[in-house]
Amino acid sequence: MGLGLRDGRKVTVRPIRPQDREGLHAAVLNLSADARYTRFMAPKRELSSKTLDAATSPRPDQEFALVAVNGGDDGPIVAGARYASAPGSDSCEFAVTITDEWQGVGLARRLMEILMEVARHDGFLTMEGFVLASNSAMRGLAKRLGFDDKSCPDDRSVRIVTRKL
Repeated sequence: MGLGLRDGRKVTVRPIRPQDREGLHAAVLNLSADARYTRFMAPKRELSSKTLDAATSPRPDQEFALVAVNGGDDGPIVAGARYASAPGSDSCEFAVTITDEWQGVGLARRLMEILMEVARHDGFLTMEGFVLASNSAMRGLAKRLGFDDKSCPDDRSVRIVTRKL
């Protein structure tokens, strides 16, 4: 699916696939240290081989992941979004990553809208995310999308955003 963004650029959004492993690895390596910390909540440089394999081969009954690529279907990955759930749960947890040069153009919102639609279609009733309290951009987007924002009882530096689907 092609998406036009606020600055006029276009991306192709599609489900992630196993052959995206190297492209995903390159996208993570391309993130600034701040963007990686915001996404993984830890000072990570790159993803392990096991994590890359799991990220590019979601379990159909518990996970869904999509990527935004610049240009055609096989262009470089510029963003990704996913949800995951525990077996039998009606709630799923989301995560979104946008490479630095593609932030601020509406891509995160579009990916979240698609993610919520797919999760709803897949039978999930609630979506939640763990967001750094300092991540005002994601917290603002979550608020605009109707998510409640509450403190995490286990970690004051993290907020839990939750929304009924």
